[in-house]
Amino acid sequence: MHSTDKIDVKKALNEKGGFQVWWRLLRPHTLTASFVPVFIGSMLAFSEDSINIGLFLAMLIASMLIQSATNMFNEYYDYVRGLDTEDSVGIGGTIVRDGIAPKTILRLALAFFGVSILLGIYICVESSWWIAAIGLISMLFGYLYTGGPVPIAYTPFGEAFSGFFMGTVIIGISYFIQTGELTVDAVLVSVPVALFIGGIMMSNNIRDLEGDKENGRKTIAILLGREKAINFLAGMFAAAYIITATLIAAGILPLWSFITFLSIPKAADVIRKFRTGETPLEMMPAMAATGKSNTIYGILLGLSLLISRFI
Repeated sequence: MHSTDKIDVKKALNEKGGFQVWWRLLRPHTLTASFVPVFIGSMLAFSEDSINIGLFLAMLIASMLIQSATNMFNEYYDYVRGLDTEDSVGIGGTIVRDGIAPKTILRLALAFFGVSILLGIYICVESSWWIAAIGLISMLFGYLYTGGPVPIAYTPFGEAFSGFFMGTVIIGISYFIQTGELTVDAVLVSVPVALFIGGIMMSNNIRDLEGDKENGRKTIAILLGREKAINFLAGMFAAAYIITATLIAAGILPLWSFITFLSIPKAADVIRKFRTGETPLEMMPAMAATGKSNTIYGILLGLSLLISRFI
């Protein structure tokens, strides 16, 4: 590829220097996958009892640090394996376009893990040491997601693992540290959230389908093909809303949770954007819209639980 093409990619992505280099490294559009579950799990606990703000903030920061570190491991190991170039879309680009040393990215990821461990110790002291075991397992899978001999993100199981650990596990921990128990209802509430978070990974894989195929990955998007993968993503969204309605009908979620259906237009917009986009750059708006869909749905669900606490 010519150097002019490389410059065009950087301009098209509107990448700037300074602080924004480090901000992009965090891949902020993905951080909704860590904020939303903590918010929902905490609001679910608050709807039933009270809430410890210190534990809520510690859990929120720790989750976002682990998510950010996972993104950094992704940046580092994709570079080491020769998968990222100056023309790669969907990455922070801090190594291949901004010249940040790979070891700096790796050290920063490990530092984020270190801080999250300290926050985890505080959470354990205030709740239960069982959280330490779960937290360490989650961090291990965060590393194995793109590190290790067979990265999970390169297999058909990326969506399932990301949805489970970032959705169900984080909601479960957030609920448990506030209430001292984990209920079946809390697990059921986590299912639609897990689907939305898995959808973020699915969107990423649809956008990167051609490049991933060339590099030997076996994601669901590659196995299904572009059109079927988009239909699969639409099915994930539909399932999330159907499960939400079922939980409301069963009395597990309050009637106020119907406000989550206000996020349907944004989810539909994701599918429209994917159907009209052809290149990774053209599909970037669809990827961004996927993160926004998760954010809107999650915030509305959390607010519905908060409202039910007082009404």
